[in-house]
Amino acid sequence: MAGHRSRRPRPRAPRRVALIVFPGFQALDATGPLEVFSAANEARAAEQPGAPRPYELELVAREAGPVATSTGYALLARGLAQTRGPLDTLVVAGGWGTRQAVSDRALVGWIRRQAPRARRVASVCTGAFLLAEAGLLDGLRVTTHWAACDELQRRYPKLQVDPDPIFVRQGRIWTSAGVTSGMDLALALVEEDLGRELSLAVARRLVLFLKRPGGQSQFSAQLASQLAEREPLREVQAWIAERPQAPHSVESLARRAGMSPRNFARVFAREVGTTPARFVEEARVEHARRALEEGDAGVAAIASAAGFGSAETLRRAFLRVLGVGPAEYRSRFRSARVA
Repeated sequence: MAGHRSRRPRPRAPRRVALIVFPGFQALDATGPLEVFSAANEARAAEQPGAPRPYELELVAREAGPVATSTGYALLARGLAQTRGPLDTLVVAGGWGTRQAVSDRALVGWIRRQAPRARRVASVCTGAFLLAEAGLLDGLRVTTHWAACDELQRRYPKLQVDPDPIFVRQGRIWTSAGVTSGMDLALALVEEDLGRELSLAVARRLVLFLKRPGGQSQFSAQLASQLAEREPLREVQAWIAERPQAPHSVESLARRAGMSPRNFARVFAREVGTTPARFVEEARVEHARRALEEGDAGVAAIASAAGFGSAETLRRAFLRVLGVGPAEYRSRFRSARVA
């Protein structure tokens, strides 16, 4: 038609992300995810100068003003009454303050009313207790900080609490483990919104060592090696982590620790919380995981270097420990290399 002008698509409005805090919240539970979303704004601006920022960020508490963190300093938040209009993403922080916050009827009620209006809802660490108190997690598989999993399950028996993953997604509901895992969760949300490449750019911008998958365990062989009380056991654990390709039978490890095999297995399980065989497997998976993330070697070669007898043995171990096969792990979670 003469004189007809095609209309340009209107720029997408920023996604509103409201992060809920309360007295005694864990600071990094809030600032970690917020920094990820903020870095996503910066990465998009660098990628597309002049484009609207993807996220509009709000720190929200029951009352407007400074809110004390668990470490004593305070962050300024807007009040519930000032937080009007639709939200894209509602995130609830955790911290020791959740013990009192779950009894705050105004706060829990606001979360209960706002959650159905948001596109997605998430918790960091013990923020899951507030979502559970609001009745949002019934019948769902969820996670929280490993130290609070038993309490969460006891208090809310309708939940299916999984103590292992870094984060869990159940439809539009996301829950994550403790503290820094909130950044892993936020990176996953950014990837869902803006794509894998931009989320990896955010990880590089924040100098994060690894963009971890949600199914990855909250623990690692390196962390577990700090649990043993006896120096000989810690030395054995370091030996395993540094040489995953070695045979590492109970007998050989017991000799290194200067103990009988039976006593070694018993003391190791008591102090570390897992059997020597399980620890060896997790150390080998961790070695293979890093190789998949950082290099281009084939799965068979990585399996051999990590101490697995075959690629199939590696695959089964990955499924047990991480809940995903090595090929899928590499395709989904390997960090892009810095040019």
